[in-house]
Amino acid sequence: MALHFTPEELAARRAKACAAMAAQGLDGLLLFRQESMYYLTGYDTFGYVYFQCLYLGADGRLMLLTRAPDLRQAQHTSMIDDIRIWADRDGADPVNELKEILTSFGLAGKKLGAEFNAYGLPYALGKRLVTALEGQFTLSDASDLVTRLRLIKSPAELTYVRRAATLADLALDAAHDIIAPGAFEGDILAAMHGAIYAGGGDDPANEFIIGSGRDALLCRYFSGRKYLSAEDQITLEFAGAYRHYHSCLMQTIPVGTITDRHRTCTGLRWTRSPPAGTR
Repeated sequence: MALHFTPEELAARRAKACAAMAAQGLDGLLLFRQESMYYLTGYDTFGYVYFQCLYLGADGRLMLLTRAPDLRQAQHTSMIDDIRIWADRDGADPVNELKEILTSFGLAGKKLGAEFNAYGLPYALGKRLVTALEGQFTLSDASDLVTRLRLIKSPAELTYVRRAATLADLALDAAHDIIAPGAFEGDILAAMHGAIYAGGGDDPANEFIIGSGRDALLCRYFSGRKYLSAEDQITLEFAGAYRHYHSCLMQTIPVGTITDRHRTCTGLRWTRSPPAGTR
């Protein structure tokens, strides 16, 4: 198994989730957030773009309903033993399959919490879930139950956060090695990502934000790379990611002549112009 936490730590997290369920009078929890599944079981996938549900009972029972392409993924990256597969074919109805599974667990008439606010449960699927389960089960919004538990990091988690921070620093150093008049933004991004990958890191949860010139103050990623001017300013917003734990940084870097306005700002480094005839 490719678990990044001990079985004991994962078991303790699930025990806390069960205690939180009991406090809310819940008999079970339907999990659709990938981060919740990873936190409780180690399950690591981007298969949440398709319907999948992790059931956690108040008694600690676990069951994952997912697609066939994620079977090996779940077996290799998690401690889940009960993995059910829904066939991804025309007319497939995984929501109804989930209902049948929950009924077989003797949960009819019970109160279930669900992570309705989840990327893994878009509006259309959420409506189908409510329509299928209401009347036989009582549903309650428990979107924040596991999320609140995740706020307090364990020593093992903090180790990963610190490693992510180290990778973020390495990425920034790699950017500074390249940033100069005439530098290509694509080369800067490649160097930053390369530093993180070489350090054993992961893809971040979203794209690195990079902008220079008239785009230096944009705060969202956009497509299209350009070369830095002799007098320029580049903004980087990015994260080191390790075992899916992120440490985020943002820095604006002047290129060429530093101005009085730059001097009044904190966290800025001046990148000097290269020798004549070089980029």
